[in-house]
Formats: sequence, structure tokens, C-alpha cells
Amino acid sequence: MPAFQYKGRNSQGESVAGELEANSSNDAASHLINIGITPIDITVPEPKQANPLEKLQDLLDNPIPDTNELIMFSRQMATLLKAGISILPTLKGLQTHMTHKGMKNAVGEIATDLEAGRSLAGSMQKHPQIFSNLFISMMSVGENTGQLDIAFQHIYKYLEIDKETKDRVKEALRYPTFVMIAMAIAVGIINLMVIPQFAKVFESFGSELPWATKILMATSQFTVNYWQYIMVGLVIAFMTIKAYIKTDEGKYIWDRQKLRLPLVGNIVNRATLARFSRAFSMAFRAGVPITQTLVIVSRAVDNSYIEKRILDMRDGLEHGESLTQTAVASNLFTPLVLQMINVGEETGAVDDMLDEVANFYEREVEFDTKKLSSAIEPIMITVIGIMVLILALGVFLPMWDLSSAAMGR
Repeated sequence: MPAFQYKGRNSQGESVAGELEANSSNDAASHLINIGITPIDITVPEPKQANPLEKLQDLLDNPIPDTNELIMFSRQMATLLKAGISILPTLKGLQTHMTHKGMKNAVGEIATDLEAGRSLAGSMQKHPQIFSNLFISMMSVGENTGQLDIAFQHIYKYLEIDKETKDRVKEALRYPTFVMIAMAIAVGIINLMVIPQFAKVFESFGSELPWATKILMATSQFTVNYWQYIMVGLVIAFMTIKAYIKTDEGKYIWDRQKLRLPLVGNIVNRATLARFSRAFSMAFRAGVPITQTLVIVSRAVDNSYIEKRILDMRDGLEHGESLTQTAVASNLFTPLVLQMINVGEETGAVDDMLDEVANFYEREVEFDTKKLSSAIEPIMITVIGIMVLILALGVFLPMWDLSSAAMGR
């Protein structure tokens, strides 16, 4: 999605400038109008040749803060603004006590921009690696409604819940990942060190070897002779796949396949939909127009496949369909959730119903992550058992044959 630089005037007639992401200049203009800025000029900046050394130096000077830093910053901002302290002294006061270098520098630059007459949302747009589109849009709504403290309160609650969901998914995947890595290391050691020693003994038998032993010896010999090429091939394959996933097409395919993975696909899907529902509820409650809410939230889900489905929902709303109809057409939600959305639309409490939808998905994620380990363990045991069986047959069958022959003599 391209970035557009804009110049315009806010509702007070002040000159503002900044940068935002949009599908087209028309979308950028619509977004600016929705947040109370009258666009004067919208341009696509000239692409700059990235200098790897400059990028590395910038990353060292301004490390990207984690979610915990953002949660702490948002919570402190909400508390201090609610206490009646104006935003500029609040930012400067927080900056003096920050320990994270990147966050401290960003807050300092935001305070400087505010002194120069920029808006808070416009200042945050200069730091897209720290503040998401959802974060910036919430700040814009808070500024235009005079409820910045509530905007910060909503965003830190959202970040807390989102972090808890991500942590649950990571925790559920930690055990199978560890087991797979351990299995790969064990197979490598056996192929490179163990089997070659047995191969010398087996070759001295001078008799026909069992099939399991032949497989082990052939695999080991191939690994020993060509391990350099195997390593280079794995590195090239990894870098190629990684580069492809960074493309729009590759990211879309990978994000779609993640939702179809056995065992973990449903967890990732529900966690993503929980984030969508929570973010939608928060933005809609803050007064963001529903079509613009869907655009903002589509970028917050961090899944290009679901993002496209959400943008299709926006297109349906623009063509006069109801939220429930567009949700049904998206094929993202279960019948129970669709019923809840329908009730919310009929009663005028869409934000409350989507909060309930988010709670529902978060409970499902928590339940699924708890039972994931018990579901994976039998599969892991079966795979390890097959590997041990092949290894045992390959090593011990020739010895048994030799022993039987010796006893027969």
C-alpha cells in the first residue's frame, strides 16, 4: 500500500502536514476529510535509495519498542490527561522518565512537532514503526472530540488484550516448535556421526543387508558427502521463501495458508478475528465512520487475507448492504457470531455486540491453546516412534542376522 504525503488545514484552520498509507489519492483524501482535515495537496513521495548502513545506524539509535512500552505509554497518557494535565507537559514529563531509547526519541519528536503547531495524530504518523494506523486514527478521533484521555484508555486496553492473545498463541506453539527443532538436530547427529560408524561394520559382513539398513546407510552417505550443498540449499530456500512472503502475493498466500494449518490454524484464525472485533468496537465507539473503521481495522489484523475480506465488507456497505449481509458474504464468522452482529445492528449497539464477539473468540483461543499440547503430544510421539523404529531396525537387524548365522554354525 503506497504512502502519500499531504498538506491541508484542520478544523481550526491551522496548516497541517504528514504522511499516510492508502490505496489511492482519493482514498487518502477521504480519510483526511473523515478525520477533520481539508486536503490541499496529496503527493506520492519519490522513493529513496535505502542505504543499509544508514538503516542499521537508525535502528541502533532508535530501536523499535515492544508492546509493553506502548501499553505503559498509553496508560500513563490516559491517567495524566484525565487528571487535567495538558498534553505537551504530559509528553515532556513522560519523556524524562523513559528508559527505552527509541520510544524516548519518538515522544521527544512528537512534543517538538506539537510545539510547532502539528496535530498529535499527524506527529505520530512520522513514526509508523511505533504507532499503528489504528493507534493514529484513535488519536485523531480523540483530538477532534476533545477526549484524548478516553482514546488513550481505549487503546491501552486494546493493546493489553491483544498482547494476551498473542502470548497465548506463542505459548501454545512453543512446545511443538521445540520438539521439531530437537528432532531435526537428533536426525542430523545420527546421520553425520552415528550411522557412518555402523556402516563400516555392516560392510564387513559381506551379506545382503535389510531394507531399513540400506535406507539408513544411503541417507547417511548422502548427508556426509553433500552436507555443504544441503546447508547452502536450505539457506537459499529459506531466504527465497522469506523474500517471497514479503511481496504482496506471497504475504497473501502465506496468511491464507496459516489459517488452514492443522491444529494451529483455527487458533490463529480466531485470534485474528478477536483482534478485528475488538478494534472495530473501539473505533466505532469512538465515532469513526463505519466504512473508515473497516479500513483502519483491516490494517490492524495483520493478515492480508482477512484484510481483503474486511475491505470487501466495506465495499458492500458502500453499495447499500447491511453490516450483517457483508459479514455473511465474507465467510469469516460463525452463525452464532453473525447472529450477535445482527442483533447489535438492529438494536443500535454494534460496538457492544462486537465486544461480546471479541470476548467469545478470546475464550475460544484460550480453550484451544490449553488443549493444543495434549492434541500435539500423540502426533509427536508417533513421529518419534517411527523414527526410532526405523533406526532400531536398521541398526539391529544386521546384528541379529549375524548372530543367527554364528549360532547356526
